[in-house]
Amino acid sequence: MTSTFPENRTAVVTGAGAPRGIGRHVARALTGAGWDVAVLDIDEASVQAFATELAAESGRSVVGIGVDISDKESVEAAFAIIDRELPPVLAEVNLAGIPSPHTIFELDAATWDRVMDVNAKGTLFMMQAAATRMIEGGHGGRIVNTSSITAYDGGGTFSKTGYAAAKAAVLGLTRGGARELGKHGITCNAIVPGPIDTDIMGGTLTDERKAGMSSDIPLQRVGQPQEVAGLIKFLVSEDSSFVNGDSVFVDGGKHMV
Repeated sequence: MTSTFPENRTAVVTGAGAPRGIGRHVARALTGAGWDVAVLDIDEASVQAFATELAAESGRSVVGIGVDISDKESVEAAFAIIDRELPPVLAEVNLAGIPSPHTIFELDAATWDRVMDVNAKGTLFMMQAAATRMIEGGHGGRIVNTSSITAYDGGGTFSKTGYAAAKAAVLGLTRGGARELGKHGITCNAIVPGPIDTDIMGGTLTDERKAGMSSDIPLQRVGQPQEVAGLIKFLVSEDSSFVNGDSVFVDGGKHMV
């Protein structure tokens, strides 16, 4: 099933509250590509302020909504606002997540549950809500999830075993979603970032630390949020209509080392 997206369409982007995060770059890239956007984050004040700013600079309809993606009722309440205030949802980008620097012996039940709830269960709840609307709309759609190089290498300085497990679960959700939703014209893909200069890491990184992290990256540098945003813009576009169930690395070649 292939279809042409309607002119008026909405992309939902989670994790858009952090000023130096990937989510804001994605939202800007998508408004520039003709999408109206719902930006979601647990930090309601931050994401609402950003929505006002982005609407003014882009001329698109942008709504900022506070949401706890690990709570299904919170997710459904957010989508009820989107249904009321924006055009139909045809793209959904899951960027919200939390790190976990705990080693395998430091992981207790509460920490494990929180890391899995936000990174994996939250992704599932967002996929369910978005896909339901895409199926009802009949135009297909795009879902992009965020895994991590950590799912493959087991982690490093900033995130370790719990985070690796949660991001590996995201890969399974992506492939399952691709298989089950494909008949509705909905593609589901994952991005696999390596070290990216964002608030999670970049805010506390010195140039020396960045150089150290870059030593095993063929491009010899960490990535920038806008480089991830460019990939996501393609994956939610009509041009990516036959890309499905993939895990696309955006890590400067780190996964090859």
